[in-house]
Amino acid sequence: MARLALLLSQRSHWGMIQAAEIENMGLDERLQTMELLWASLARAPDAVPSPDWHGEVLARRLAKVERGEAEFLTIPELKERLQKPTR
Repeated sequence: MARLALLLSQRSHWGMIQAAEIENMGLDERLQTMELLWASLARAPDAVPSPDWHGEVLARRLAKVERGEAEFLTIPELKERLQKPTR
């Protein structure tokens, strides 16, 4: 965490963190960096644009629910599906 704090403090002086610096971080530091980035984005969700296709997918799914055609999974069914390899 100390190295991450140093990199972030240097960023304000030198610009953006370089990809090589991220590659040199350990797994824990990279995960902490992701968490910091996610928290930063989550504080201003309206600043992160959602692509048009997201709205289109949501509209199609809502229409299926309204027509009574939607299929729902239980949590165990979802877990089982997610553990199966994709084709």
